[in-house]
This record gives sequence, structure tokens and C-alpha cells, in this order.
Amino acid sequence: MALGASSDEVKCQSEVNNSGCENQKANKSENAEEKPAGSAEISNDVALNEHDQQTDNKAAKDEEEKEKDEAEDGKNKDEVVFIQDIGFSVKIVSPGAEPFDIQVSSMELVQEIHQLLMDREDTCHRTCFSLQLDGNTLDNFAELKNIEGLKEGSVIKVVEEPYTMREARIHVRHVRDLLKSLDPADAYNGVECNSLSFLNTFTMGDLVEKKKMRPESVDCTPPDYIMPDSKDRPLTALQPQSKDQKVPQCVKVLTTSAWNPPPGYRKIHGDLMYLYVVTLEDKHYHISACSRGFYINQSTAEEFNPKPATPSHLCHSLIELLNQISPQFKRNFATLQKKRGQRHPFERVATPYQVYAWTAPMIEHTLDAIRAEDTFSSKLGYEEHIPGQTRDWNEELQTTRELPRKTLPERLLRERAIFKVHSDFVAAATRGAMAVIDGNVMAINPGEEAKMQMFIWNNIFFSLGFDVRDHYKELGGDAAAFVAPRNDLQGVRVYSAVDLPGLYTLGTVVIDYRGYRVTAQSIIPGILEREQEQSVVYGSIDFGKTVLSHPKYLDLLNKAGQQLKIMPHHVLNDKDEPVELCSSVECKGIIGNDGRHYILDLLRTFPPDVNFLPLEGEELSR
Repeated sequence: MALGASSDEVKCQSEVNNSGCENQKANKSENAEEKPAGSAEISNDVALNEHDQQTDNKAAKDEEEKEKDEAEDGKNKDEVVFIQDIGFSVKIVSPGAEPFDIQVSSMELVQEIHQLLMDREDTCHRTCFSLQLDGNTLDNFAELKNIEGLKEGSVIKVVEEPYTMREARIHVRHVRDLLKSLDPADAYNGVECNSLSFLNTFTMGDLVEKKKMRPESVDCTPPDYIMPDSKDRPLTALQPQSKDQKVPQCVKVLTTSAWNPPPGYRKIHGDLMYLYVVTLEDKHYHISACSRGFYINQSTAEEFNPKPATPSHLCHSLIELLNQISPQFKRNFATLQKKRGQRHPFERVATPYQVYAWTAPMIEHTLDAIRAEDTFSSKLGYEEHIPGQTRDWNEELQTTRELPRKTLPERLLRERAIFKVHSDFVAAATRGAMAVIDGNVMAINPGEEAKMQMFIWNNIFFSLGFDVRDHYKELGGDAAAFVAPRNDLQGVRVYSAVDLPGLYTLGTVVIDYRGYRVTAQSIIPGILEREQEQSVVYGSIDFGKTVLSHPKYLDLLNKAGQQLKIMPHHVLNDKDEPVELCSSVECKGIIGNDGRHYILDLLRTFPPDVNFLPLEGEELSR
């Protein structure tokens, strides 16, 4: 270490100076025997020795500071080099499409190129493929900078891979999403965390061109929907409606066939699943999905015949097969792709922050068998109940926050990991809350009253927004219990924003669904194995009667309180004994089996300002 080396140098130089002083003193003594020395000469010798020693110490100190500066400059130089990384371009060669170049960054993952190809117009119909560089398959989770031989102008080939049952279902679902990409029904219904976007509706193309074509006079006639005799609901017009909102239809019916699942002898031949398609030409087709792709079989509604038809049109992509059997599909799908490409990039990118409108208009409910299948199968979350498939959300959330953050690359990697895990947790909690309210999840206390029941699904704890313990009896009962989760969520947000090492909060999501408020939280390790009285080491569990304090929590919360302006204070328990806290008394501290210090019940992190409470007999200005 540079600092250790500098200290040793100082020590060695001090020893050398001391030996030099002894030799110098000995020489002076010999000279003194020959010649009487005065006090002035002795003083000069001492001053000279002190000056030499100070000079040597100063040189050692300067050397130490120089090493520190060089180390700091090297650190800053590395960060500057990273910031100036502007990326490079690679060529993509895909079957059935012209080669094209894309701009990538060395910090990106291979999976991001995979996702880009699934969104690009000429390659969006492919889902089951791999990326190869010089004949070597690239790992989807590898960073581009770690791939040997990848440089400016490298050629990456898209190689079609054999389908599995899961990949075939993903492909069919992706085709359905492409056909419904311009339909706002999924966004209004919040399917798969979709949300609304009206950017393209408002702009309607180039704003500069619209400004040139703006009329000089403005029509001030009131709209019909606010007139007394209007039959339309007044709030309907608040939702922006596009003039060209009609989505081109590509097929009449696309669904899984009633002949599913394939019998055993057909599974040996490679059949994965069967599809049923009715084209716009009103032709009916039964399609087989196998490891090589999709082809037409000879089955009908009454007879099962899995043999390939003549011609079978074997294609790796379902879109390519539909293009061959239906001219109208080919024409309308091209139109659909063109309109999808004209949308703003912000509208095409999925975000984890959803926007749900409570003024949703009456939209047309169309036939969609795949949507129906999702509702009654995958939405129940069967995969989450399979052993080995559930995710430990609490461990993932806390581990990502423990990632190193000293350098800029480490901070970027940490933020990306936190963002990814948090987004997945919100999506899973939303699905779980909907399943809880729909009655598809069994309660862990089924003998209790419905509003007192609690649920665990996919390692997530769910509770309903009711006053089950009369905690809010004097504060409004169920109405106060309905507001409390929102305040608790705000407390979790601010403590997470402080991001203090050693202090952990639970993953928390508040979901409003069908008139119920559901709170979803990650589970503290070991909390279900012991009573709550044994778990809490800080705060109170009986509304302030018994108050506990803990030195470690006081230290952590005091550091966080310096940023949140929360001062340490004392409260009295039921024995009138002062107990020091650095939070509200409802805030609880629990040490999990993993040794982490968790805080929860943060609903009173921001109490109301007493200066703005309503006063009886006085009317305040609004």
C-alpha cells in the first residue's frame, strides 16, 4: 500500500537522521577537545540538526502526498475514460432481411441486442434465435466489452434455434402482441403492466408543420358533450381519441387448437402444440408447432390428422407462415408495422411506471382467445408455485443494494440491478394482489374474517387495508387504515433514498384493485418462524406501552435522521421510563436471520404539521 510504504520511509529516514546526529555530535566533541567551543557554536549545531530533520520529514511527507495524488489521479482518469466511452457499431445479419448496422455500447448486454431485434420492424417476428460472432454463440447476459473479438464493424449473425414448448408459447404470445400493438385495449385494462400514452395522439406528426397550417380564426363553439341534451358522458371526452384509431385487422381468429395437447406418439415426432387460425379470406387452418417451426397439418374441426398438408409451408416464424397463406394478412401486417414504426420511441419502450386512468372510455371488446387463455391460466401464477421457480425477493432486493458503489461503473451497474429487481417485484406484486382479490390465493389464516385474512404468494406477503386490530379506532377506523399504507410507502421511499449502508427497508408495493387496497411486502428472513414480540428489538408493538431501543438502530437511524431532519428524542413507556428513539414509536426494528437490520411501519415518518391542523370555531382561508 502507498500509505504504508510512506510511513516506513518516514520511520527509516528518522532513524538515519538520528544516527547522523550522533556521528555529528561525536565529531563536534572531538573538535571541542582541541579547541574550546562556545555556546553559540553548540546552538548552531543543534539548530542545524533540527533543520536537517525537519527537511527530511517534509520530504517524506511530500512524497506521501504525491503518492496519494497519483492514486487519486489514476482513479479519476479511469472514471473519465469510462465516461468518454461512446460505443461502436456492429453489423447484424438476419435471415430474410437485409444486413444493417446498429450502434452499441461496451457496457450493454447481449440481451439488449436480442430485445432490440425483437422490436425492430424487419426482425420483430423472431423470438427463438441466438447471436453468433465468428461461429461462437454469445451469452445473453455477457457484457459486450467482455466478448473477445468484438470490435468496430464486427458481424453478428442471427441464427434460428429449435423451439421448445416454452419458446413456442412465447412466440405465439409475441405474435399476438404484435397484432395488438396499436390497440389501446390492453393499456386501458392494464394487461401485463401496460399503460396509456397519448403523445402521438396530441402531436399527430410534425409539430412544426401543424403550426404552419394553424387557422387564423378559432371556433369557440362549445362541444356537444357539455350541452344539456348530450347523451355522452361528460368525462368521456377527457380521454384523447385519435382520429385514425382504427387498427388494421390481420386475422379473424388466432388461438390454440382444441386438439391440444399433442398425444404421446406425436410428442415423440416433435409436436409441441397446435394452433387454429381463421384468415380474413375466411379460410380455416390447423397449424402444428414443432422444434423446427410451424406448418399446416390436415386436421379439421371433426378429425385429428397431424400429417403435414400439401403444401405444408414449414416456416420458423408464425408470421412468415401467415404471410404465405393469407395475402390480406401480408398487406395489413405491413401497414400495421408501418404505423407502429411511426410512433414515438417513448411510446414503444415499456416502462415499469404505469399510468392508469379512472376515466377509461367504453372500448370495443373484441374476440381474443389468447387473452382469454392468459386470464385463466398463466395469470393464476402456477409457475410461481413450482418448487425452485419462486424468487427470494427480499434477498434480491437487499443484495442489489449491497453492491459496491465506489466508482462510476460500479454505481451504474448497481442502479441498473436495483431498477431491474424493483421492476420485477412490482410486476409480481401486482399479479399477486389481483389473484388475492379474485380469490385465487389461499389465506394463511382462513378461519379469520375476510378482511383480517393475510396471504403469502410467490414469497410476497399481502395484507388488506382494513383496521383489523383497532389500531386506527380513534383515527377513523377503516378510512384511516386505507390511508396508512400510502404513508408507509412514502416512508419507505425516503429511507431508501437516503441509501444508508447497514439499514434495510422492505420491498413495498401498494395496489388498488376493485375497490380494495392491498399492501405487498417482501418477507424478512425468519419472521414467520417466531412471534412478533420476539422479533422486534426497536420500537413498540403495543401502541406505545412497551417501547424498546437498540444501540445499533439508534446509530443507524441517527445517521439517516441527519438527512431527514429527524432528531433523537425520548419517549415514556407505560412505566414512565424514558426510552431514546430516533423515529416514531410505531417504527419497528427487526434483525432478520440474515443479520440485516430492517425497519418497517414507517407511516409516521412525516407527521402532520400542528400549525396547519383545523381549529374549531375558526375558518381558515383556502
